[in-house]
Amino acid sequence: MMTVPYEKTMQETIEFQSNILKGVKALMNMPRNEIKSDLLDKDEVLSIGKMKLYHYKPVPSKAKKVSVPLMITYALVNKQYMMDIQPDRSVIKAFLEAGLDVYIIDWGYPTAEDKFMTMDDHINWYMDACVDYIRKTTGHDKINLLGVCQGGTFSTIYTALHQDKVNALVTMVTPIDFSPNDALLFAWSKSMDGDALVDAYGVVPGDVMNVAYLLLKPFSLSLDKYIGLATNKQIEDPEFLTNFLRMEKWIFDSPGQEGETLRQFINDLYKDNKLIKGELELGGKRVDLKNLTCPLFAICAEYDHLVPLSASKPLLDAVGSQDKTFTSFPVGHIGMYVSSRSQKEIAPQIGQWLASKSK
Repeated sequence: MMTVPYEKTMQETIEFQSNILKGVKALMNMPRNEIKSDLLDKDEVLSIGKMKLYHYKPVPSKAKKVSVPLMITYALVNKQYMMDIQPDRSVIKAFLEAGLDVYIIDWGYPTAEDKFMTMDDHINWYMDACVDYIRKTTGHDKINLLGVCQGGTFSTIYTALHQDKVNALVTMVTPIDFSPNDALLFAWSKSMDGDALVDAYGVVPGDVMNVAYLLLKPFSLSLDKYIGLATNKQIEDPEFLTNFLRMEKWIFDSPGQEGETLRQFINDLYKDNKLIKGELELGGKRVDLKNLTCPLFAICAEYDHLVPLSASKPLLDAVGSQDKTFTSFPVGHIGMYVSSRSQKEIAPQIGQWLASKSK
């Protein structure tokens, strides 16, 4: 007969409850105005509709300045300040320290009037306007692009359509081949009735999208995370709590999704896989990845539960570039930007690669 260690169990329960109470007290005492991200100095240099283009100011750096400017495009579903989430976990800061001249697109928060915005609008209107602004104000005929997740898909499509304006392209955790089913998001999206979703909402609320993403890993992204917080010995450390809350704020700061863009992304890419097949059309033009001939650096996360390597790596064989590099890191999707490895290895490698292609 098994003996239950009542005393040990009771002691662990008391300690757990005590830790939760400490955590609640610490959270109650946290000044709300200290939960800030996106701290680096920057100027708003262009605004069209909800979209804004920001230009970061230089930071002290010993690196040689890279003359060709860099424009970063983030996904629509989350905010771009993940790239500058906290002072010691800022990919943008690492880029600036590497001598890069950095611009970033903020897609804004769509409202009902934006429900008819398409992928063509985002890529051939917004992105193209930003690229042209940077080219005009810096005097460079071509600029460097870096795309993150869906922003990488957009940047890849943009480069294939406007290769004459792009010097080099970096893609991070970017889906290109949507045929794999080794990530739950890909399997779900293929069976999702995107038309019904878009018809019901017009602009699909960020909360709806967030619930879907949390359900991809319900225990680790919710239950485990909060139990882990409650039992962490640093629960009373204001800096630890501030950093935790920064991530929570970013996770749930999700813009709505313009209906027609989401419809096209689900139907044309997830379901019909038109991009890698060479069948995707935007603005009356076919997107031929062979027209992408500039230097390419594709970066993947080996533990990515959203975009598997099998969805990103085919880009290397699909493009017309002769100068192409692929690398992966043992991190997750978000770890690509906020892990210690992102600061020590990933961002510096990108900076060095861009510098070598911008002479």
